[in-house]
Amino acid sequence: MPAKAIATVILLCTVALSGFACCGGGASPQGNIVFVSYRDGNPEVYTMQADGSNQINLTNNPLSDLIPSWSPDGTKIAFQTSRDGQSEIYVMDTDGSNPTNLTRNPAREFQLSWSPDGSRIAFVSNRDGNDEIYVMDADGSNQTNLTNNPAYDGSPSWSPDGSRIAFVSKRDGNSEVYVVDDDGSDQTNLTNNPASDLTPSWSPDDSKIAFHSDRDGNFEIYVMDADGSNPTNLTNNPASEASPSWSPDGSRIAFLSLNEIYVMDGDGSNQTNLTNSPGREFQPSWSPDGSRIAFVSERDGNAEIYVMDADGSNPTNLTNNPADDRHPLWSP
Repeated sequence: MPAKAIATVILLCTVALSGFACCGGGASPQGNIVFVSYRDGNPEVYTMQADGSNQINLTNNPLSDLIPSWSPDGTKIAFQTSRDGQSEIYVMDTDGSNPTNLTRNPAREFQLSWSPDGSRIAFVSNRDGNDEIYVMDADGSNQTNLTNNPAYDGSPSWSPDGSRIAFVSKRDGNSEVYVVDDDGSDQTNLTNNPASDLTPSWSPDDSKIAFHSDRDGNFEIYVMDADGSNPTNLTNNPASEASPSWSPDGSRIAFLSLNEIYVMDGDGSNQTNLTNSPGREFQPSWSPDGSRIAFVSERDGNAEIYVMDADGSNPTNLTNNPADDRHPLWSP
């Protein structure tokens, strides 16, 4: 290789070590975080590097842009927006360019969830007169109603192998966790309990589903086998627990309890309060390697994005803005 070319490569990789990806540009070696900020007078989708630097407004629109979600390959961000007069699902490049309306329907579309291979997006639409689970290709084509039921169906969550979608349905008169094949077949009630069962979350190995339920008189974190068998109360505490989130390796579950973020082993042992703050803490998001957790804290008087090590140490305010910042999500 000519000396000039070698020098160029060395220079590029030196830049990479200072916070940009070699031959890629813009990505921190520690990852990026997408979030929603109200600092411009309305909710907008922002990104920043994992140390809080380079906070960039990606949407720049006077109407609401909410609930961003990275594509599994990290090249796109889908989000929910009301810029067309009603809630629609959009997708854009990670620098905010090429925003595209995928749903293009006068009904309300929300609660998007990428398939693990990034080829499809599940979402909720009320275009049929009630909330139903739909799926579409990642370019917005082939929009299909999977649930076709007059009751509420929502909170879609893809199985890690992409073959099934867990969701919440009220078709039995109360909130139950169901699962459906990705073509809409074999809709199955997994919980079958008169209490409310909510927020299904698949374990990374596809074998378990965590959820929260008030079947014991208050909300607790449960886990069951993927076929609904062996439901087990992991938290067993008189306080209310909610919103289970598996670590990337499936060994731990983050959850909310009394406005604090806790973590426990996948069998419910070693329950640990990570935040221990007088402010409200919520919306935990694991880093891809499981070493850190981004979250929202109100300890400074408003909602800010923080990050901490997975053992709760080194909590750091990344946003430091008088407006609310919410919904952090790490890049893949």
